[in-house]
Amino acid sequence: MMIFRAITILAATTLAIPAALAQGIAVPGASDHILRSDGAILRGLDRVAGTTIDFDAQQGQETHIGHLVASVRECRYPADNPASEAYAWIDIHDTRADQMLFSGWMIASSPALNALDHARYDLWVLRCKTS
Repeated sequence: MMIFRAITILAATTLAIPAALAQGIAVPGASDHILRSDGAILRGLDRVAGTTIDFDAQQGQETHIGHLVASVRECRYPADNPASEAYAWIDIHDTRADQMLFSGWMIASSPALNALDHARYDLWVLRCKTS
C-alpha cells in the first residue's frame, strides 16, 4: 500500500510540473521566469519534395506550407534558455480536407512529443521570437 501511494504521489508531481509551467506558475527546479513572445520560428518539411523551409509565424496570423495553414496562438520560453526550451500553442488546418489536423502545444526541445501527424508534411517549433 505504501509503495502504491509513493508511486501515485511521484506520478502526480511529475505530471503537474508541465501543467504548472504552462500556466506560468513557479516550479522549484524549473526556470523562474517564463516569458511570452509575439510569434515563433517554425520549420516545415515537405517529405515528397524533400525540402525544408523555416518561417516566421506571427501570433494570430496564418502561415502556409503547401495546403496546410498554421497559426501560432502563443509562444512561451524560459528567460534563462530561450533557444531550446520554447513551447508554442499551434493550430494546423488542412485546406483540402477542410479539417483541423493539430491543435496543441509543441515543444522545441522535444518535437516528437506532441507532433503533427500528416502523410506529406511535418511541422515543428524551433524557437520563440525574442526580438
